[in-house]
Amino acid sequence: MLQVKWKSAPEDHDYPAAADYIELLGDKALVDAIVAELRAAPVVVKKVKDILRASQLNALTPDNPHVRRDLLKVTEGKKLSPILLVRGDCRRNVPMLIADGYHRVCALYWADENIEVPAKIAAMP
Repeated sequence: MLQVKWKSAPEDHDYPAAADYIELLGDKALVDAIVAELRAAPVVVKKVKDILRASQLNALTPDNPHVRRDLLKVTEGKKLSPILLVRGDCRRNVPMLIADGYHRVCALYWADENIEVPAKIAAMP
């Protein structure tokens, strides 16, 4: 199995990137609550195939420039940042959100769908 190197925590700029995405889905109070919970959440590990399934998103192909860049980082042994997720709700068919790290998820899926990905997960308030 491919060995992926990981940073111990998300980078500081990952949280504003997550906020930018979540702003498209909710108001400022919601965004602030989710980002605060993401910052406080512990890092957990999930398989990349399960992250994609829970998000109900399709993987971008390896010819996408951002996916290709992340695949290159993996092959060069560069450390990747853990991803930021917002838990879905299976009772209401609400998918999980990949708030930050979608291109990393896609790259890793194409490399090996069983790769374990460090992530922080927040609940939807």
